[in-house]
Amino acid sequence: MTVERILRGMAGFFILLSLILAHYHSANWLWFTAFVGANLLQSAFTGWCPAMTILRKLGVKE
Repeated sequence: MTVERILRGMAGFFILLSLILAHYHSANWLWFTAFVGANLLQSAFTGWCPAMTILRKLGVKE
């Protein structure tokens, strides 16, 4: 799998996980959803994402 596919999967997983946690545990988990969304938005404009940097350092192929 490539960096971009893993990144999309991670983002989707984190959003769904935080929504489940907000529903069953605390609404404060929605802040994590907002954080993920903000990172996705800024990466659309800048082309840089912290998670992509980490995945590349872990040796995931482009």
